[in-house]
Amino acid sequence: MIFKVWAPKATAVEVDVAGAADVADVAVGGQADQGDRGEPGDGGVPGVLGERRAMSRGEGGWWSAEVAEAGHGTRYAFVVDGDGPYPDPRSRRQPEGIFAHSAVYDHARFTWSDHDWKGRDLRGAVIYELHVGTFTPEGTFVAAIEKLPHLVELCVDFVEVMPVAPVPGGRNWGYDGVDLYAVNETYGGPDGLKSFVDACHRAGIGVILDVVYNHLGPSGNFLHPFGPYFSGFAGSYWGEAVNLDGPGSDEVRRYFIGNAVQWLRDYHIDGLRLDAVHALHDRRATHLLAELSEEVDTLACSVGRPLSLIAESDLNDPRMIRPLEAGGLGMTAQWDDDVHHALHCAVSGEGHGYYADFTDLTALAKVLTAGVLHDGSYSSFRERSHGGSFAGVPGHRLVACLQNHDQIGNRPAGDRLPMAALKLGAGLLLTSPFTPMLFMGEEWGARSPFLFFSDHVEPQLRESEGDRRGREFDGFGYAWDAPDPSDEETFLRSKLDWSEVKEEAHWSLLCWYRDLIALRKALPELSDPRLDRVRVEADPLGKWLLMWRGALAVTVNFSPESVTLPLPEGTVLLASDEPVVADGEGLRLPGQAMVIYRTTPS
Repeated sequence: MIFKVWAPKATAVEVDVAGAADVADVAVGGQADQGDRGEPGDGGVPGVLGERRAMSRGEGGWWSAEVAEAGHGTRYAFVVDGDGPYPDPRSRRQPEGIFAHSAVYDHARFTWSDHDWKGRDLRGAVIYELHVGTFTPEGTFVAAIEKLPHLVELCVDFVEVMPVAPVPGGRNWGYDGVDLYAVNETYGGPDGLKSFVDACHRAGIGVILDVVYNHLGPSGNFLHPFGPYFSGFAGSYWGEAVNLDGPGSDEVRRYFIGNAVQWLRDYHIDGLRLDAVHALHDRRATHLLAELSEEVDTLACSVGRPLSLIAESDLNDPRMIRPLEAGGLGMTAQWDDDVHHALHCAVSGEGHGYYADFTDLTALAKVLTAGVLHDGSYSSFRERSHGGSFAGVPGHRLVACLQNHDQIGNRPAGDRLPMAALKLGAGLLLTSPFTPMLFMGEEWGARSPFLFFSDHVEPQLRESEGDRRGREFDGFGYAWDAPDPSDEETFLRSKLDWSEVKEEAHWSLLCWYRDLIALRKALPELSDPRLDRVRVEADPLGKWLLMWRGALAVTVNFSPESVTLPLPEGTVLLASDEPVVADGEGLRLPGQAMVIYRTTPS
């Protein structure tokens, strides 16, 4: 086979082939012990010294060397101007972790069974976000497959998997990833991810993968010796800016676009969630996201199934989801934090930090009809005006949630909303014009927190992680008293406890979620994405809210006392609590209750 690597400034590059025999597969869900991976250092990766072969420089700074006896499983690394060996920047597998040699991985060796899968469109869909390591006690793709019947019964359309790139140690949220073309061996490696996607497709569920292109993790990032992958300045709180518009950036852009194409083509992924795109520093006439959108649209034509790109953006900029032909960036959808903030304030009563502008029910009424609160209005948290109007944007292009990994995990205690709040918040979310997303365990009111955890190898990173995390949220209104992210117990506490589902209160909430999703799919009014068709009435005292979806009245009583809404005659379709009385005076709702009501045509 031929080994290739891009190193435009190098004067000599060698490939260090550590053995031609297949790498023994790590047991699914396993990973070599930390001691087997060696310690990180400035000299590159440790490991078995192999035969070094000189590589020949080709066009564009690409180096190549043919090693006839190499094949699937062969361990290898690169030596650049005498330094290294370093893992392959495009390594498809790191069997012994991020500080060891790469391994050749042949995508063609996996046998797929999803030949009848035609993909799934984001329109009308419900998304379920999960973290592989905490979704099950085992924390593997194989164990996650066993829980798919639960998701089928819940009737979700997509699972959104938090990042799976290799990370230091054995546990991490995933946003400290390096070796972006590889898959974390702790979860099951590349074959594990393919098996999970294959099983999801057989179950009728699409897969969205969370990817991080705005920075790389602070540990195990060996891209610097190869080329100008970074811009030389702090692009965000999380790390150095990626070089998207400076000298040598053509190949850097192809590195990230090629990564996206790999997931969608070789892993049969149905969509990508692009982390924090506001931290992508790109001053080119054609933004990276627009270039990526064009490439993905082309790929969709080739594979014959819809492919989605969902941006996490803090900009409230409608250009993000405007089509390319209309001068936009061409994203299929974007996360909508304004909807989350308004829902959270309505059901929790909190108003600190960035929640301050969302405490009044008028904020919730606006986001339900306009998509965002800040459409050019003043943001007290940012101390400036923020955002633009989303008028004319269909709601399905805005992914909204009541909870997600950030909004739970960015709280010091990683605490979730209580059941009463979930009941009301989910009722509004799942009857809204947006694309709803649930966070794992939300559907039964999981008691386990979702804390921030990591497992850095370097002592200085490991010991400072807690303080760094606290500084990140300075000014957010929290008294930061979080458990140590490096303590394994922090990770273990974040795992879902599936035995809770059998308890009556949790089972009742799960049935509520199932009924809401089923009703959303049965009644076209509830999935109608046209924001200008939504009408909202909010109580000036903040006790109740009424959202009209065609002839359907979605009524919510946030107060502990019962309220009566003057509605015409009709039929109760779904109620969170009894009794609900529909009489000549209108609809009477018990305290902290929700009713979906169809009015009778006059």
